Amino acid sequence: MKLVLFLLLFSVPAFADPLLTSWFTSESTKYARVLTITDTSSTGRVTWTGQNSPVYAGVQEIAYDANYVYVRSYGLAGYVMGPWYNNAAHTNAFVNWPAARSNVWRFANSAAVAGTKQTTGLGAIGLYVNGVSMFDNTDGFVYSGGTEANQAGYWHRDAWVNEGATFDPGYAHQEQTGNYHYHAYPPALRYQLGDNVTISNGVYVEATGTLKHSPILAWVADGFPVYGPYGYSVSNNPNSTVRRIVSGFVPRNGQFGTDNLSANGTARSTIPAWAQRATGASANQAGPTVSAAYPFGRYLEDNDYLGDHGYVQGVDFDLNEWNARWCVTPEFPQGTWAYFCTLTSSNTPAFPYAIGRQFLGTPYTTTSTSIPAGTTNLFKGGPDTVETMKAISAATSDITLVWSSVEGGSYTIQASPDLTNSNNWSNIATNFIANAGTLTPVMETGGAANTKRFYRVARTGLATYWPTVNANAVINAGIASVTPTSVNRNNPVVLTITLDNSGGLIPPPTTVQPTAITLTRPGALSISPTNALNGSRNTTTGIITAYFNTISGTASTGVYTVTAAFGPNSWSITNGFTINP
Repeated sequence: MKLVLFLLLFSVPAFADPLLTSWFTSESTKYARVLTITDTSSTGRVTWTGQNSPVYAGVQEIAYDANYVYVRSYGLAGYVMGPWYNNAAHTNAFVNWPAARSNVWRFANSAAVAGTKQTTGLGAIGLYVNGVSMFDNTDGFVYSGGTEANQAGYWHRDAWVNEGATFDPGYAHQEQTGNYHYHAYPPALRYQLGDNVTISNGVYVEATGTLKHSPILAWVADGFPVYGPYGYSVSNNPNSTVRRIVSGFVPRNGQFGTDNLSANGTARSTIPAWAQRATGASANQAGPTVSAAYPFGRYLEDNDYLGDHGYVQGVDFDLNEWNARWCVTPEFPQGTWAYFCTLTSSNTPAFPYAIGRQFLGTPYTTTSTSIPAGTTNLFKGGPDTVETMKAISAATSDITLVWSSVEGGSYTIQASPDLTNSNNWSNIATNFIANAGTLTPVMETGGAANTKRFYRVARTGLATYWPTVNANAVINAGIASVTPTSVNRNNPVVLTITLDNSGGLIPPPTTVQPTAITLTRPGALSISPTNALNGSRNTTTGIITAYFNTISGTASTGVYTVTAAFGPNSWSITNGFTINP
């Protein structure tokens, strides 16, 4: 018999820029899932405390223009997250829950080593390729004046050492706002990417067989990649053996020329030279005496850099004080500066874990809530996925169709003996609900008995998911108000747009003029202002005036999103303006 598939295809750019191609998107059509400490099944649940609607996992959109790559993510991993405990004995539940967030990261497509280094700070300093936030190696607490608090000081608590008990098996947890993040290497993500990790009884372990070069795990705000723990033994030779990349840091335990802080009762009287460079501090900075309450290893400054003790990078160790090296990699055969997630010889996270206390380059990435207009889209996931037929097979008298599906989607599957009569399509299945996987099979019993057969699949519905937008809701994403809020077609209108100065998306200074003002809605043409008042901004008040000479009689009626763009960044208000008949 003759079988015909209808395939939906999309194009990709001709160049293979790792900043575009390294993102892990294969699970973006699946719901994020978590385990609680009382769950007995390993499949997880799709709603949890603070997350009342299912949310799609991982990276949801990738776009680019001449200067930047834009990545939108809900911040939740595609593997089953959790459970989280508050203690090493696993008897108490961790208080924080992950929460979905729709953030867009902007990465410049060029990176350079900075002459003056900037110290990493609290919050996300990069993005892992599965859309999960990258935090630095501190937990936010600093010892100073006899107390540990979120304060200024020179003895910074190590997140892996002090918070490790609260990490899930993927080595991630969330702070009080629900931002799920990694401080050290991510074993679950590495397993998904095939980075020399196996899984046994739900525990991720390092592979012991033939090693291969680690993939890119993350991108830091300065534009440099983060690789897994394994690279070429000779940094500039791709034909050299692959081995564990060695950190340049060691504990201050008296070995390798360091002073010895390892014994209880030892005074912490100085901070190491690398920390002096990172913070601008003098050497003599008293910390707490080593004790059961303040054990050795509690602080970043309980580690020292071998390069300050006569050892040589590239000979005695691999990575500099920023946890990076210049090297060739599979993605960069001509060489690049790259960070590495580091392991000890016993396969536990090695300080400084992913990135040192400072950025190697200048952190110039920014985040917003939307991808600006004018970019080229490379990928859309979740509810925006375009389904494709993947396979068709015949077994005895039956036909099995397999296509990429969106979790929560309902589908109609039809077959026809020819394409000459539109009435010849018959239903194989209706209201078919996709499963939790990214591929869905449906069988037509007896289908192979036909001499010729055509098939088509259509998504006919989608279950409620986060974020759910009511058709009449007004969602503030940087614009506080638009006046007026409606106009009839065939009439001119002057919009005054006030940006929101109170939220997290801070607008540019009032002297900065917008580069574009648009009215957009799904399925309709974008509408832009006309004449010289196209997006002028009062340099004192910051209020934008946009003149629309005539709202055409052909304009689609309904509610529109109003967007004010300033270069690659944009501020918007969803359903903030209505065009009436």
